Amino acid sequence: MSESQFYDQIQILHSSQESLIQDAVLISNNHLISFGDKAREEARKLDLIPKSAPQKLLAPCLVDPHSILDEPITGLNETLISLRAAAARSGYGHIALLPRSSSWRDQPEKLQGFNNPNSDVYIHLWGGFSKNGLGQELSPHAHLLQHGAIGLSEDEFIPPLELLQKGLLLGEMKKAPLLLAPRDINIQGDGIVRSGIEALRAGWAIDPLTSETLPLTQILNLYDQHPNLSLRLMNLSTAKGVEILSLKDKRPMATVCWWHLIADSASLEPTELGWRVSPSIGGSDDREALTRALQQGILTGVAVHAVPLSDEETKQPPDQRTPGLAGHHLVLPSLWQKLIKKGGWPIEKLWQVISFGPSRILNLPEERLTCGSRRWLIFDPNKTWIQNRNNTQFSKASNQPLEGQKIIGQITACGLRN
Repeated sequence: MSESQFYDQIQILHSSQESLIQDAVLISNNHLISFGDKAREEARKLDLIPKSAPQKLLAPCLVDPHSILDEPITGLNETLISLRAAAARSGYGHIALLPRSSSWRDQPEKLQGFNNPNSDVYIHLWGGFSKNGLGQELSPHAHLLQHGAIGLSEDEFIPPLELLQKGLLLGEMKKAPLLLAPRDINIQGDGIVRSGIEALRAGWAIDPLTSETLPLTQILNLYDQHPNLSLRLMNLSTAKGVEILSLKDKRPMATVCWWHLIADSASLEPTELGWRVSPSIGGSDDREALTRALQQGILTGVAVHAVPLSDEETKQPPDQRTPGLAGHHLVLPSLWQKLIKKGGWPIEKLWQVISFGPSRILNLPEERLTCGSRRWLIFDPNKTWIQNRNNTQFSKASNQPLEGQKIIGQITACGLRN
């Protein structure tokens, strides 16, 4: 959007502290210029014809609290360059990357080279809690945080409790967030789904409920012992996990992966890529409990938790494939249909969980619309398109779900430079 654009009667959400309104906005060279009567006055001076778009939404950018990028520079399926481009087209202004990588981000020098002063898509890095993610030795927590780590995390499973206790007693994290996944890979074993007739027919091993509930209880017990810890829980996935968290008077912030809000073991086709995710996909009762918990504020925000894979790996059988999906561009349209169209959520509530809440998880200022800023998106909830993973303007990853399906809703403009 290089020339001036004047929208009169478009839905506008300025910030988390304001309600949705219908108003006017003037945009020029991808910058927000003015709103309301001032926008109308300046548009008249420029002889701009107003565009009426009462169904479209102008809103702050989205925030992804955790995703994975294995090969930031030389990756065949996703790099920093392609990720930024996909994020900008998908409305994501912030993406935080977990430490898992071909070069595990557990040392200060491994945090360098991710910033681009010419990009409006900010890449944040979680520093590794342990060296090489092995759960044996602590990484240099203080040095990682001093050199730009947004917080500390491990992989998609809980590190040994003894090492956790040691790290907490050292106290080098101070107020920086610690992101932990309530998942025990020893209990999970070879399990790849929670339950479901389809999984049993396919002969897939079942992931027991305790692979989440036991480590969750252990983490919450540690939280009771260290109440000043800025704890974050990564990707709750079960109704029982939500129940355990809801019973706590003082709860840590927690995320849920977007896919667990729109899919379950009863709704997936046998060939769908979405069977193989981490944590394991659950049943409809899990999905409904996660949705309610998000609406009630028990869960804080939605993570994309993208794990880009190559075409070769994507074609592996589910029980042999690396778990995970990619596709930032699919998140907003999918959640809009599931939560707003079908669930009756207000738009303000959706933005709480895909933008404002994730900002709080990362200890970042919330996104908001500001005159002079490029940090905005326009979403058309009625635009239809066909998902095609070969369309590399969004993501180069092959493991994008919903292939060939009609998607309703799309970001039609965004001010972010990639």
